[in-house]
Amino acid sequence: MMPGQIPEPSLAPGSLPSLGPLAGISATTLTDQLKLHADFRQLGAMLHPLHFLDRLGKRPLPIKTEMDEDDDRRKRRREKNKVAAARCRNKKKERTDFLQKESERLETVNCDLKAQIEELRVERQQLMVMLNLHRPTCIVRTDSVKTPDGEANPLLEQLARTPPK
Repeated sequence: MMPGQIPEPSLAPGSLPSLGPLAGISATTLTDQLKLHADFRQLGAMLHPLHFLDRLGKRPLPIKTEMDEDDDRRKRRREKNKVAAARCRNKKKERTDFLQKESERLETVNCDLKAQIEELRVERQQLMVMLNLHRPTCIVRTDSVKTPDGEANPLLEQLARTPPK
């Protein structure tokens, strides 16, 4: 018997009750068959190549079956998939953070540009008022004074209506 094995209960003739006429096997025949089966199992364990390593004090190496290899392959694949998924999530998070910061930056630039447009509009309006205030004192030919298209210049209209002196 190998260390760590649970000893089999002793099978002696007559230790099992007779199965009677239902099975057609007497108790002694059944006990003998079970003993024979146990002997074959012990013989198989003794002939197993790892049995000799056990006797030398070394731990027997488990023989990998195809199922174990499939399980190992699945575990490796799952582990690689888990790492790849984590990498993908991190990359997606970094991209989202970058886009969020870029969006905030562009919104700030947009607000600054809108403020600059408004300042330029106000400045243009002030310059137009200053120009209109200056025109009565300035002697300029009316054909040389031009205003942007779509804008009416009240001074030019007044000059056009009054005859030259």
